[in-house]
Amino acid sequence: MNHSTKRELARAAAFRSELRRFLRRTEIVASQAGLTPERYDLLLMIQAGVDADAPLRVTDLCGSLQLRQTAVTENVKRAVEAGLIGRRPSPDDRRATLLYLTEEGERRLWSAYEGLRGDRADLRRALDDLDLRLRAASR
Repeated sequence: MNHSTKRELARAAAFRSELRRFLRRTEIVASQAGLTPERYDLLLMIQAGVDADAPLRVTDLCGSLQLRQTAVTENVKRAVEAGLIGRRPSPDDRRATLLYLTEEGERRLWSAYEGLRGDRADLRRALDDLDLRLRAASR
């Protein structure tokens, strides 16, 4: 293995380590807010859609969550049962149901989101640093 390949592997390992650190912190902070990491992701994606004036249906979440529709449907069902999200009929298509966060869902989402502010900044810096090193190595 040449020196360049070893450096690439070291960068890949550093990236994976930082990503794992962020995911572990997400588990901890989400748990402190009364959420699982999966539920945190679900609430985050729904709120991002609402904030973008794009109310979401279950099918809209599959791509952003990288899950099959059956898994998203089950996650939504459990979050509804927990009182974190609600459903309302779509004004455009009465067969479709739109999702929104309840007050409790918003409270828990923002608690976890704020708790991860520093971690997002750390991850952003790590990614920027990795990007700089990869660009320098490819020259």
